[in-house]
Amino acid sequence: MTEQDTAPIVDAPVESDDNRDEADIAADYIEELLDICDLDGDIEIEERAGRVYLSVTDENGALRVLSKPDTVSALQELTRIAVQAETGEFSRLILDIGGSRDARATELQRLVDTAVERIEAGSSTAALPPMSSYERKLVHDLVAEKGFHSESEGEGRDRHTVVTR
Repeated sequence: MTEQDTAPIVDAPVESDDNRDEADIAADYIEELLDICDLDGDIEIEERAGRVYLSVTDENGALRVLSKPDTVSALQELTRIAVQAETGEFSRLILDIGGSRDARATELQRLVDTAVERIEAGSSTAALPPMSSYERKLVHDLVAEKGFHSESEGEGRDRHTVVTR
């Protein structure tokens, strides 16, 4: 028997629990949460610009219970903590439940439109309410598309965006 005959055959890397990736851990966490709540949902995973996006949808609208902005933010933080507890690394995943991110993006667009209208009417600045870093990034992009300038101000939960000409 040669050394080649006794070498282990490796078809593909074996995924151990220690090596599970962020998306799988997050999806398992959300799936378990849905089971506890006795809700059905389809989980889709995307990766955009190095960030995991988890989208949970359903056919019958039962997820609207979980799709309120504050609830989605809280569930996103819990999911990030679950990922960090298992991987030991900070997670920047984004969670969308029942189209909540699209609804929030529409709401942010309205806020930006109102801020721009105030500036065009003569105000030197327009401050928006406090929001997450992800939402502030969306706002900065929307403001730039309209040809205006924006900056984040404040600390912690009070951090908000100020729009100027």
